[in-house]
Amino acid sequence: MAGGKQTARQKMINLMYLVFIAMLALNMSKEVLSAFGLLNERIEDSNIAATERNGAFMQGLAEKVDEQPAKYKPLMDQAEQIDKLSTEFNSYLESLKAEMVATVDDPKDYEVMDKTIHLDEKWFVGGKVTPEGQEFLDQIEKYRAGVISVLGDSNKDIQADITKKFSTNPVMTRDDIELPWIDYHYKGFPMVASLTKITQMQADVKTIESEVLSSMLAGKLKIEASLTNFEAIVVPDKTAFFNGEDFTGRIILGKKDKTLSADKVIINGKELDAASMQAGQTMLKFPAGSVGEQKIQGEFQFKEGDSIIKIPVTSSYAVVPKPNSATISADKMNVVYRGVSNPMTISFAGIPDNNVSASAAGLSKTSGVGKYMMNPGTGREVAINVTGTLPDGTKVSDRATFRIKDIPKPAGTIAGQVDNTALPKATVEIASVGAVLEDFDFELPIQVTSFKIKIPGQPSVSVNGTKLNDQAKNALRKAKRGDGIQIFDIKAQIQGNSSYKLKGVSPVFVELTN
Repeated sequence: MAGGKQTARQKMINLMYLVFIAMLALNMSKEVLSAFGLLNERIEDSNIAATERNGAFMQGLAEKVDEQPAKYKPLMDQAEQIDKLSTEFNSYLESLKAEMVATVDDPKDYEVMDKTIHLDEKWFVGGKVTPEGQEFLDQIEKYRAGVISVLGDSNKDIQADITKKFSTNPVMTRDDIELPWIDYHYKGFPMVASLTKITQMQADVKTIESEVLSSMLAGKLKIEASLTNFEAIVVPDKTAFFNGEDFTGRIILGKKDKTLSADKVIINGKELDAASMQAGQTMLKFPAGSVGEQKIQGEFQFKEGDSIIKIPVTSSYAVVPKPNSATISADKMNVVYRGVSNPMTISFAGIPDNNVSASAAGLSKTSGVGKYMMNPGTGREVAINVTGTLPDGTKVSDRATFRIKDIPKPAGTIAGQVDNTALPKATVEIASVGAVLEDFDFELPIQVTSFKIKIPGQPSVSVNGTKLNDQAKNALRKAKRGDGIQIFDIKAQIQGNSSYKLKGVSPVFVELTN
């Protein structure tokens, strides 16, 4: 055959030989075709299981979003983008497979899928790639670039795997001939082989989706578990310490999570609004309450699956009087008055009123925080002893001594006028005689019981009560303009406390004006 000029018969024999060799090369054994078909079935079964796993992952992630949207919503957004890219590409590949098996009567009869004509005509013409073939390449590129874009700067190992598995770069053959990727993998191959390759590509898509989803969640959990998300929290054993005490408490590690938000927070019987939960913290603001130890009680509620997880909140704090006034005292003015109810405020700095007790002769507790009343008896001084109980049960005490003084001498009045005054005779005749405590801090109602009146040229007249009797009026009528009338020996007592003997009342002098 390699010799000189060949006859027409020899040429025909040679051509038939070449055709025979080509047919042997193209016609694969039935066993190999069946093996491809069985491999395709197993990959498809594996793809179904992978689809179910990925679907379960997405459902579980959606439940996490319902429970803690701030934490898992960004992760869910990424997962949905990956899922959409995977689903769209997988659907396209499935449509290619459906077109291929539609060319045979039985999609399970792999032994008849030895022809290459379907994809050869669909994707190749005249040594070039058809628009349908280019669409196949574009779909691969769209999926590969889309997933890498979603991953961003994370999961570099998965990105490298995606780039490798879905690369469409030209391929170098064993004979060092560079072929386009689509030619190398799909041109001239039996349909069952191409079908299996596309099914394997679907498996790669589902594997990549599973790896990406798992990696994103694992990364989220790793970040949360990192010690950089913990902060040291000092918890004192009590909210206030006294000078000379030892500080006692403990330090615990608390995890910071700016995305964590409870479904419900109840503090002291009141549910807090959503605005109270900010950056993983619950902001508290409510009236501090009365002076003393106050409690904070409540609970956090988190939805976890079908259950509500409750985390109790128990704490306390101390309310102390607001320092809105200075303590100023006149050392010589620690005085209480006999015969008067002296109001007093007694407290112990840093100790609530219910843990303070005070005692002294004549001292009694009244309504109000730290309010007492002192009614001193005999003697010149009274000592008030105060005892306070600290939160740890320790007793502290103090005392203060007050001088006891009598009520000062009242001044007599007539018609409300004190001491020397000038009045018409008619006014004096009907006016009341009284007594007042001038410049005294207590308003004491004083009742005059009797007095004497002296009119010039007339004998003194004794009067019971507060107004002139007939005898006094007759004497008054004899008085002349300019005469000085003296009201003296005024007897008076405190209304409601007749047992206390007031000092003598000062007399009143009246000059008649007519």
